[in-house]
Amino acid sequence: MTEVDSLHMVLLEFGDVGVYERSENRLGRTMTLHEVIEAEFATVRAPIDEVAAWLVENVRVRPGFRDLVERYRPLVVSSGFHELIEPVLAREGIEVELRANRLDPRPDGWRVDWRDVDTCQVCGEPCKRGSVAPNGAFVYIGDGYSDRCVALAAERVFARDGLADYLDEQGVEYERFETLLDVDAALG
Repeated sequence: MTEVDSLHMVLLEFGDVGVYERSENRLGRTMTLHEVIEAEFATVRAPIDEVAAWLVENVRVRPGFRDLVERYRPLVVSSGFHELIEPVLAREGIEVELRANRLDPRPDGWRVDWRDVDTCQVCGEPCKRGSVAPNGAFVYIGDGYSDRCVALAAERVFARDGLADYLDEQGVEYERFETLLDVDAALG
């Protein structure tokens, strides 16, 4: 949905950059995605309203997102947080079905209230796959680590960045995109 991952933006602005870098380097090796996000966001101590306002000022939505939402009414499944995503959607005047995590933004470090807690039988971690239609065909659009397992379940995948690299390594077919305008045109 955004040009730059808003979780990364928050961590670089409000978190401990050293913890962020060390955790990201361990992702998928010695730490699960949940462990990485928990460690990183435990270093954020700013008030949630301040962080959300900063995101509203600084995050950029990918070109074509509004068109895609208006045309297809997609389900947005995020490893991010309602408290940080919803203000950006409100700024854009976009309403969409959103499945994301929740935050407990404590002054001594934020805690995560996970949406997906059951271990996936495919990847062995709690993941986004359980948040999409389990028995129906679906199109998936993604760009990061958290998109890997659910992308493998999709009938058609649009990928870029880390997700595209992963699918290349796995020999899985996908369609590369730069903006969501590309996806909208391909689906058209």
